[in-house]
Amino acid sequence: MIDTGIEPSYRTTWGQCYEGDSLELLRQIPSNSVSLVLTSPPFALRRRKAYGNVEASEYVEWFWPFAVEIHRVLTDEGSFVFELGGAWNRGSGTRSLYQYELILRLCKMFHLAQEFYWYNPSKMPTPAEWVTIRRTRVKDAVTPLWWLSKSDTPNADNRRVLRPYSRSMRRLLRDGYQTAKRPSQHDIGPHFRRDNGGAIPPNILQVPNTRSSDEYFRRCRAAGLPIHPARFPAPVPEFFVRFLTEPGDLVVDPFAGSNTTGQVAEQLERHWLSIEINAEYVAGSQLRFGDSLMAA
Repeated sequence: MIDTGIEPSYRTTWGQCYEGDSLELLRQIPSNSVSLVLTSPPFALRRRKAYGNVEASEYVEWFWPFAVEIHRVLTDEGSFVFELGGAWNRGSGTRSLYQYELILRLCKMFHLAQEFYWYNPSKMPTPAEWVTIRRTRVKDAVTPLWWLSKSDTPNADNRRVLRPYSRSMRRLLRDGYQTAKRPSQHDIGPHFRRDNGGAIPPNILQVPNTRSSDEYFRRCRAAGLPIHPARFPAPVPEFFVRFLTEPGDLVVDPFAGSNTTGQVAEQLERHWLSIEINAEYVAGSQLRFGDSLMAA
């Protein structure tokens, strides 16, 4: 486990969570020690949220010091995955380019390994002015997840995230097929019949986010603590932790919120370190871990 020289708010079997400024705490993590930084930083939204967010015009400069530290702490095979949704320009039905400006600058230091898209079919129809009132736009239902790597050969293995084969693929594996050239001119040879244990997933993660009650909700309510309004559903960080790390690796979330990333890493036996500036969110996140908590 990493020794930052600072006492964490709580520890578990596999990890530790800190309350404080993530930039200051990132600077305490040794260089080349982290396999994966996985996080959802505050978006540049038009409306202020309780967890804090930055104006689009200021976002790139605000985020850059964090990026420098994240690059430093990653191993040479390490990855940086972050969710960063788009924003609408104030008073207009047009989109801000802030996230693309940030990616272009980050790629002066990182490699863009691949972009992913979290499709949430249950998203609300926003922005309401343009979607439900003027009816000149459709609702946003996809949030980009950017996978950056420190080198062009990051630790990644899609065999760790295979999906069950479809019924038609199982039938094909059972009954076989005639080798031929498809209309697209792709050759379908006999190797296509090999059972590889599952289907390689696409870069679209379809994960509804409709939960209005779970163990985290119930425990926060019982303790009189606020529920974080922008929580990762567990399947999102689980995909990347499986895909980009191995048991015993270290996963860091510098904008932990309700610490879903830490909980997933704990379950998958990865070491983890999470940082959150809001004391009440830290207290609520602790309730996720139950018997895994270690005595102070």
